[in-house]
Formats: sequence, C-alpha cells, structure tokens
Amino acid sequence: MSPGIAEPPTGAAALPATEEPLYEIVGGECVELAPMGIYANLIAARLFIAVESFLQTHPLGTVVMEALLILDREANLRRRPDVAFVAVNRWPLDREVPETGDWDVVPTLAIEVLSPHDVSTEVEGKVLEYFAHGVQAVWVVHPEHRRVYCYSAANETTILDEQSTLTGGELLPGLTIPLTNLFRRTAAAAKPQ
Repeated sequence: MSPGIAEPPTGAAALPATEEPLYEIVGGECVELAPMGIYANLIAARLFIAVESFLQTHPLGTVVMEALLILDREANLRRRPDVAFVAVNRWPLDREVPETGDWDVVPTLAIEVLSPHDVSTEVEGKVLEYFAHGVQAVWVVHPEHRRVYCYSAANETTILDEQSTLTGGELLPGLTIPLTNLFRRTAAAAKPQ
C-alpha cells in the first residue's frame, strides 16, 4: 500500500465496491448528481413500474430509469431524468436501443422526483430545458409535500395532491396512478379492509 493511503476495511465490516456517481453533461461539462434519497428512489421505482406495466398491454413506447439522454448533441446537453418515457414515434419498438453509452433521443415525458439534496432553481431550469428541446410533458414529484406538478408546457402546470390520481393524459391514455399509493411510506400497500 502506498504511504498516506489507508488500507480498505476487510471481513464483515468491509464496504461494498462503490459505483461511479451519476452525472449529467451540461454545456459539455460533467455535473455530478447528488445521491437520491431512499423515499425518492422508491417513488421513482413505483412510477417506472406503473408505466412499464401499462406499456405491456399498451405498446406506446419505452420507459427507462436514470438513462443519460442526449437532448442536444451540438450543445452537448445530456440529462438523466429519474424516469423517462419515449413514445414510438421517437423510437420505434422494433429499433434496438444502445447497449452502452448515452441514448440519442429526446424523451416524450421526463419525470423528476425531488430528493432532499435537489435545489429548486436547478429543477426549474431542467423543466425549461426539457421543453426547449422537445419534451412534451414533465412531471416533478415532491415527496416531502406529497404533490406532483404536471407540466404540459413550461408555463402550464397542474398540481396534484396525494388525494388525486395521476393520469397519462394524451401521451399515455388510460394510465392511472393513485397518489395515495405512490406516496405511501411503507414498502407494501395497505391491505383493503
């Protein structure tokens, strides 16, 4: 071991190998993303599963989690929404997706789930960028306040509280996600009485 470098822990106390941090590319610069909180991660997973399950019987496109998407190749703008839906008119279902690297497609729907580390001005900036580059809808999920801000344009927003049902609108017609279920703090849903 080199001088000044501590030995890694061994045995039961050993730490797992760390993965590379998630990042985005903004103006050609690599910007590291803050780690997502557990609750925000659970909400993002629930949204992904709901959309993926819906797409199994409604083949309208593809849904991904935390994929680095190229919004503007010339400006080298690559964003990583927590969940993104890409409609078939942007990427046909029979066209192979890249095995590695960034996906050269602008999503139809971008979903951002706020974590305690997120800065609201940065999230607002992302919303504006998404629409400027052709995203048709953006959902910004606020777990702390149990609300979803559904943007249909940069200046058109519908705010849903936890008693509401999130719908797919024209992009995912027929998709419904009860927000009481989305925002539950337990891993399992409450059993009906």
